Amino acid sequence: MNETQIDMIQASFAKVAPIAETAADIFYTRLFEIAPEVKPMFKGDLSEQGKKLMTTLGVVVNGLKDLDKIVPVAQQLAVKHVDYGVKAEHYQPVGEALIFTLEKGLGDAFTPELKEAWVGAYTTLSGVMIDAAYPSAAEETVIAAAETAPAAKKPWWKLW
Repeated sequence: MNETQIDMIQASFAKVAPIAETAADIFYTRLFEIAPEVKPMFKGDLSEQGKKLMTTLGVVVNGLKDLDKIVPVAQQLAVKHVDYGVKAEHYQPVGEALIFTLEKGLGDAFTPELKEAWVGAYTTLSGVMIDAAYPSAAEETVIAAAETAPAAKKPWWKLW
């Protein structure tokens, strides 16, 4: 993520914040459509969970320019979610539901460039969270990628 992408993400989230309750409803409706297996993990009041989601998302979005502060918080959150039954593979549908929510909430303002910025931010943070919560899963992913990568290409983890 570069500075411009972070600014775009923060400005777009400022437009979503006033419709936080609706955005949370869209998010969970979509999440349960594409990953119905996660619905039993949500035992409490879903509107309260939606408030927590939007608050947490706001903290993360506002902290994107200071990743040294939000990464440890995201890692702790990920480890805590293991106790709720969250698995590494659940991060993918959560990301899909987030992007879907932003598309619906922002309409035409959700440009391809903005989508790319959000996908990049989510990919980065979810990767950090998965690594923190499931170190062996992250290691297995790296090993599998190395075993299936064409010999002529560098593995993805060596591109940084």
